[in-house]
Amino acid sequence: MTDILIRKDGRAGRITLNRPKALNAVTWEMIKAIDAALADWRKDDAVDLVIIDAAGDRAFAAGGDIVDLYQASKAGDLSYGRRFWDEEYRLNLTMARYSKPILSLMQGFTMGGGVGLSCHVAHRIVDESAQIAMPECAIGLIPDVGGSWLLAHAPGNLGAFLGLTGYRMGPDDAIYAGFADTFVPRGDWDALIDALCADGDVSVIATFSATAPDGSLRTHAEIEDVFSGASVTAIRNRLSASATEQAAKWLKAVTASSPLSQHCALASILAAKDMTLEQAFAQEYRFSYRAVEHGDFLEGIRAQVIDKDRQPKWRHASLDEVTPVDVSAMLAPLGDDEWVYGRDEA
Repeated sequence: MTDILIRKDGRAGRITLNRPKALNAVTWEMIKAIDAALADWRKDDAVDLVIIDAAGDRAFAAGGDIVDLYQASKAGDLSYGRRFWDEEYRLNLTMARYSKPILSLMQGFTMGGGVGLSCHVAHRIVDESAQIAMPECAIGLIPDVGGSWLLAHAPGNLGAFLGLTGYRMGPDDAIYAGFADTFVPRGDWDALIDALCADGDVSVIATFSATAPDGSLRTHAEIEDVFSGASVTAIRNRLSASATEQAAKWLKAVTASSPLSQHCALASILAAKDMTLEQAFAQEYRFSYRAVEHGDFLEGIRAQVIDKDRQPKWRHASLDEVTPVDVSAMLAPLGDDEWVYGRDEA
């Protein structure tokens, strides 16, 4: 069994993530394989569109496969992670700009690196099991893979809420927040794929579109109020002052994550409101580039993935200890190492 299945099916190029036991976590080799396939299909007149989906019921992709990245970083190889993030972001932007329609079909968990492969494409389809989230702050990163841009363009203050809490969106929530476009019940996916492969015509999606089960974010006034603060500490204080059960859950999520990541996440989301997607990737890369050496990434992975003790010892003991200088140092331009897409054709 290979980790990714790439083939042509009728008028479609097909990409299937094939690591269901690992929740289809995205490896560097998978990134390279997808990039190569898209380069080939761009020039192939027999391919009208591209479909990316995943094996199993539990996840489209629960994130990137970060164990190798962690081990290389612990051994002192800072270049491994930087090269991984560089190529991952390039692929994500290639998919966003691709000259032929790309369709993603998202079931179960779609998080982190999974968002990068599915939520920037032309047609984003979810089923009833979809749970989409950007929980990077919990492992000492910030919402990346273009996630800061998606969050920045969510309605109102929803982006700050999603980025700081890692809240898992169901299908209707994901459509409302701008991470998906269309709800198609899982039982109709095979017929939809068959129709797309047969005719190479994306207009068939409308035939299968249905009304998603009601979500919870469209009418949640407390999010708009509490997450309107220009700083994480202000948001934390508003959550602390709230008497609602939901606010207590959100407060726990905000205060459990890396304080440095929380402050940098909000700063990046607010800044991305006035950025292109490419500029947002460059801003995210500044943080990722420094995450191992100067951030909480290694400790976050240790606590959540390696030792699984859920007791991270962050560089800053609390949100109040993070200064504007700390945030600026993580998000400052990288000079000669600044991320530049640099591809003539996507």
